[in-house]
Amino acid sequence: MEEEQLLREQVAYYRARASEYDRWFLREGRYDRGSEHRAAWFAEVAEVEAALHAALGEAALGEKEVLELACGTGLWTRHLARDNTRVVAIDASPEAIAINRERLRSDKVDYRVADIFSWMSSETFDVVFFSFWLSHVPAARFSDFWALVRKAVKPHGQAFFVDSLLQQASTARDHGPLDDSGIDRRRLDDGREFEIVKVFYTPAELERRLREAGWRGWVRSSGQFFLYGSVTPVQGPG
Repeated sequence: MEEEQLLREQVAYYRARASEYDRWFLREGRYDRGSEHRAAWFAEVAEVEAALHAALGEAALGEKEVLELACGTGLWTRHLARDNTRVVAIDASPEAIAINRERLRSDKVDYRVADIFSWMSSETFDVVFFSFWLSHVPAARFSDFWALVRKAVKPHGQAFFVDSLLQQASTARDHGPLDDSGIDRRRLDDGREFEIVKVFYTPAELERRLREAGWRGWVRSSGQFFLYGSVTPVQGPG
């Protein structure tokens, strides 16, 4: 499938999936793999949440403004709004933003429906955050995406992100095997199927690529399910 068509299908999938997205995160329905699995999953979620709050606490002193890319249904926006004075939350799915808005009911959050690949802004932020988004950026657009992040973050600000490791137990029980092809076929509860971008990274590989792209910081594994990282743009001479 041609890349632009694949990205359109990806947006269509996440719009259609908005009302059932939280079942994935909460390990419900087709994602329920038993109590032992849930305990391990939520222990790793707690590790990432703690790291996020610690990183936000170390960010720019005083009032902090945050840009959240692909904000989804608000599972992570709620943490950002708690710790900061303003959050600009962007997503291509108005359906997901409606759920996010209802979940938070916060006047701290400025919602914007936009395609991240074409979105532009003159604003800069103390923190740029994205959860489970980098893996949906085609490999060929990796550099362009990080250039966008660099333009959006203040010189001494940071980008914090969380994403999926290649772990079959993360996906629905009725999904096919995950692989490193960069494309995944997904099924909704009603049986409709879509192809989306899904690029998996190891923490070491991603940290190396970001260092080569002019970022300093770290990328870690939470264990089985997630990688997460905090990076700051390297400043040029003078």
